[in-house]
Amino acid sequence: MTEESTGVEPKRLVEIDPNPMSAEPGSTLDHQQLATATEATNVAPALVSSIEEVTRSRLVTVGVDALLAEVAALLSSTQISLVVVCDGLGVAVGVITETILVRHLGYGKADVFTTRAGDVMVREFTVCQPTDFLPDVLAKMHERGLIHVPVVDDNNRPIGVVNARDGLRALLAQGNFEEALLRNYVMGIGYQ
Repeated sequence: MTEESTGVEPKRLVEIDPNPMSAEPGSTLDHQQLATATEATNVAPALVSSIEEVTRSRLVTVGVDALLAEVAALLSSTQISLVVVCDGLGVAVGVITETILVRHLGYGKADVFTTRAGDVMVREFTVCQPTDFLPDVLAKMHERGLIHVPVVDDNNRPIGVVNARDGLRALLAQGNFEEALLRNYVMGIGYQ
């Protein structure tokens, strides 16, 4: 995405530690600890891509020239309160939420039949990528008071929308799986 097209780059939601399992300097892991840590890495780090199916189902996009009537119709018929606005190349250039739409219409700043999505969209918005850790994304969403965050590819093209509820459900399910693994390990059954 170039600055000429939108004037503002979307903000990445999280910065990724390239080696999250790195040990403290001077510490060593024995064979059993290493095996346990390896097993934990196979379970623990849920990525945004782990809920790809539901993020794709929540993605709704419009072009910058779409009328607000179209945006309103899309928002009223989906389970999400966010529409991603894209330029002619499919690059995310803004977002419109139900709140933004109601605010513009309520204050008389826009007309549903003549105002274009590009005129009311928020140009500074937060995004994440499929390779971001889901717990980190959810923590930042909570910190910033966000309910939905667009998922974009390396070219800032939208490929989904993370909903906080969906992310929390995925982490809860993962936590239940980890609890079962821990219970089996403690009971002497081992990892299954």
